[in-house]
Amino acid sequence: MQQFFTVALPLLASVTTSTAPLPFVNYKMQGPPPPVDSKPFSAIKEFDFVDEKKTAIREVAPEKPKEKRLICKGCSPYENLTLEFFQDQGIKDRNALATIMGNIKQESMFVPNICEGGSRTQYHHCGRGYGLIQWTSADRYYGLGDFAKKFGGSPSTLPTQLRYLTTEVQWKRIVDRMKTPGKSINRYMNYAYSWIGWGIHGARTHYAHEYANRLITVEV
Repeated sequence: MQQFFTVALPLLASVTTSTAPLPFVNYKMQGPPPPVDSKPFSAIKEFDFVDEKKTAIREVAPEKPKEKRLICKGCSPYENLTLEFFQDQGIKDRNALATIMGNIKQESMFVPNICEGGSRTQYHHCGRGYGLIQWTSADRYYGLGDFAKKFGGSPSTLPTQLRYLTTEVQWKRIVDRMKTPGKSINRYMNYAYSWIGWGIHGARTHYAHEYANRLITVEV
């Protein structure tokens, strides 16, 4: 027994304790932190602490800035789709948009498959004033059909007619003026005359003023 203690004591003496803190070593994430990603998307890295090689990267799209738009309170879906379309074309002024809307309402009540006289029919069954702005002359009427055939879509539908409308030379003559803000409805109505070419003024100006009062600004 005496011999056992003689051997054990030197062994115990070789084990020393220290109150100094040991340096922290992160064995899973050694080295500097990963650099910040400066791409348009912010990358959020989720580390797997069991295996750092398995790293999930989740991309977060930047928040889209708010945009002010005009909508028509109490209007039909076709009216609001038309209003949205012309804003997408770069027309932002309330009076300019109201003038366009007032003219279309006078011409067709926003019914794309309306034939002159009021009947609802398909494009090929009309043959005269047809659609949103009652295309009457042969070149404008058949131009609608040719446009639909070339670019797709039905000539009897709202989207096709709106797209065709913006390709006509009559519209191209006034579009920059309609994009110019700050004018009265009467001034915009003068521009619209060369676009529509109406024979009877009708209630289009009255409708334009009604729309100007119904358009409200929202953030989308």
